[in-house]
Amino acid sequence: MIDRTHTLPVKRQAKELGISRGSVYYLPRPVSSEDLAIMRRIDALHLEFPFAGSRMMRDFLRQEGITIGRCHVASLMKKMAIEAVYRRPSTSKPAPGHKIYPYLLRKLAIVKPNQVWATDISYIPMAKGFVYLVAIVDWFSRKVLSHRISITLEADFCVEALEEALARYGKPEIFNTDQGSQFTSQAFTSVLMREKIAISMDGRGAWRDNVVVERLWRSVKYEEVYLHAYACVSEARSSIGRYLGFYNARRPHSSLGGRTPDQTYFDNLPQAVAA
Repeated sequence: MIDRTHTLPVKRQAKELGISRGSVYYLPRPVSSEDLAIMRRIDALHLEFPFAGSRMMRDFLRQEGITIGRCHVASLMKKMAIEAVYRRPSTSKPAPGHKIYPYLLRKLAIVKPNQVWATDISYIPMAKGFVYLVAIVDWFSRKVLSHRISITLEADFCVEALEEALARYGKPEIFNTDQGSQFTSQAFTSVLMREKIAISMDGRGAWRDNVVVERLWRSVKYEEVYLHAYACVSEARSSIGRYLGFYNARRPHSSLGGRTPDQTYFDNLPQAVAA
């Protein structure tokens, strides 16, 4: 966001963006190999026990002989953009200028493609380091409409994935997200409002409110990510891209009666649209 070649001084650019000038010069330290190994294990445990917070996660790790404190676990979980998922009182406030929208899917019968789309971000471990994956999913068919991989949690890659899905498949009636800052940001919600799409957001920490994407992550992790140790970001991008192509076109889903997401999506579109 900061352009050091611009005629506007860096101090002024930082002020306009609402960030600390000191953060412009901060060089993040690489994550240690020890922490990367722990993060990889936390990721697997989170899939198995999504309700585990930092205290329980610490105890799981200690059972495996990993000596670690709760604060360290909490900081790693924050870096991974994961948290325990369970119903709790809504005591948190959105970031300044970020509106939280109501959840619109409760008791809603989802009976056709492009009725509801959903999205989420997942942590993807590599041999050295990690990346983040965002996917746009059609709720009815489970089809992955678009995806992007990023090395940061800025909103840009989420907006890119959204714009691609809209360009390729039209638009849904409702778009469901969690309350992550990427999805509550002006950059993301303004695209949905531009297209006059109803915005739905999960209850905070409510795993089942976005269960379709959570099930996608389980498939991606166990059938692709955990079987490989990506050497670089480009390898992760190409390999995950191939898997998602397989997921859409060839992988049968029991929840779809043994059909693929592509079959379910295209066979249920209005005839004129499908043509």
